Amino acid sequence: MASLQEEAPTIPTKRKENGVDTWSDLWLKTTVTQPLKHGVTAVQAPSLSGGTVSPRTPSTATASEPATPTFTDAQTLISNPADIVDRTRLLNDEILLKVLSSSPDSQRKSNRLVCKRWLNVQGRLFGSLRILEWEFLESGRLAARFPDLTDVDLIHGCVVTPVGSSICLHHRFISAHLDSGVSAFSPSWRPCEDNLLPADVVDRGLRVLANGCPNLRRLAVLGASELGLISVAEECPTLQELELHRCNDNVLLGIAACSNLQILKLVGNVYGLYGSIVSDVGLTILAQGCRRLLKLDLTGCEGSFDGIKAIGHCCQMLEELTVCDHRMDDGWLAALPFCENLKTLRLMSCKRIDSVPGPDEYLGRCSALETLHLERCQLRDKNGVRALFKVCETVTEIVVQDCWGWDDEGFSLASTCRGVKLLYLEGCSLVTTEGLESVLLTWNEIEQLKIESCRKINDGEISPELSNLFCGLKELRWRPDSKSILAAGLMETGIGEKGRKFFSKS
Repeated sequence: MASLQEEAPTIPTKRKENGVDTWSDLWLKTTVTQPLKHGVTAVQAPSLSGGTVSPRTPSTATASEPATPTFTDAQTLISNPADIVDRTRLLNDEILLKVLSSSPDSQRKSNRLVCKRWLNVQGRLFGSLRILEWEFLESGRLAARFPDLTDVDLIHGCVVTPVGSSICLHHRFISAHLDSGVSAFSPSWRPCEDNLLPADVVDRGLRVLANGCPNLRRLAVLGASELGLISVAEECPTLQELELHRCNDNVLLGIAACSNLQILKLVGNVYGLYGSIVSDVGLTILAQGCRRLLKLDLTGCEGSFDGIKAIGHCCQMLEELTVCDHRMDDGWLAALPFCENLKTLRLMSCKRIDSVPGPDEYLGRCSALETLHLERCQLRDKNGVRALFKVCETVTEIVVQDCWGWDDEGFSLASTCRGVKLLYLEGCSLVTTEGLESVLLTWNEIEQLKIESCRKINDGEISPELSNLFCGLKELRWRPDSKSILAAGLMETGIGEKGRKFFSKS
């Protein structure tokens, strides 16, 4: 390396052209005849001996003084990058992993760019990942890049994006790009079915994932077959949570090998996206193979009394059951009491509850049930609603959100649940203040009341009996409409004098 103590070059004078100085010729002449080593004069270079060399700026340089800083032999710049010693090589991967894990999240992106070793070690910090490109999984780069994955979501990667597509469909389950052809407007058109990966391709990717990530605990996949699930069950014995989309009875044959499965979500038919059938046959296979289930979610599944009864008999540890957009046959509610340890029942987006539940003598009750959650359901059929509350008499919490047809008559059917301690109504626009009062006064153990966005419940219609009930509550959230001012509306009842005791009770 040339010494930086060379004498500074003579500063050329500006050439005038038509009385105007041209700096372009000056720049070309200087860069061609002089080395570019003078460009370091404005950079503060660190000293190898631990000090800092202060450069001299060009503005203070003189004709007899060099324009670049002066370095001693101990302060020469390193000319060969190969001579740099990587001190992190002295640390094993476990120690380096602890160091990288303690760095802030904002710095982890830059840490991956240091070297390949840092890139590979930091990949072990990721336990959850969502795959968008199926090729990344099938090529084996996923397992090599992230060897310690425990939670993998493959749903978005199972959908093929059409070339040149500019339409994006968003659903609560998936997001997919669609073609804009004329066939897309036919009544039988199902956009996701036309753009899904074949089952054999999905199974091949599952085998690669199972071989590379044996510690997998959660998996979400769309369009797999029983062969792919069997390979996952054999290689991933710690699998505890599984989410299957576009599932059918044959796919459930592979679930029996998942001996430690505790949480299962089955998505059969989704209107307008894809269709598949889960019937009593599949539910019986599921019940016999997954006896350790704690939570079960059935979305778009068919079935009847026999399928739910099989789940209750075999899955005796089941504590939470969610039924979304069900296509169950009439009479399925009578099978719920067979789930002896069921604590939470959720019905979501159901167009009906049970049109023909059968006589009351055939309807038992879930003795361990604590929470009943109804969300976006059609509750106009009073016969099905009555049967539902008959089965759920022991509940202590009732939550009703954005349900259609939930009026005073339907709400009065809940009075059979005598042990209710929490009531939460949201978006129930047909329930009036009178209907609310008629039910609340029959519940002697009510402790928490939450009313939101119920426009027919007004402050001015609250009776003294209901106001006295409010005084004994541990928690009250009262927002039936945007104009509700409870303290002003109940000024004459004496509740305003209670102060904070009105809102909380120790």
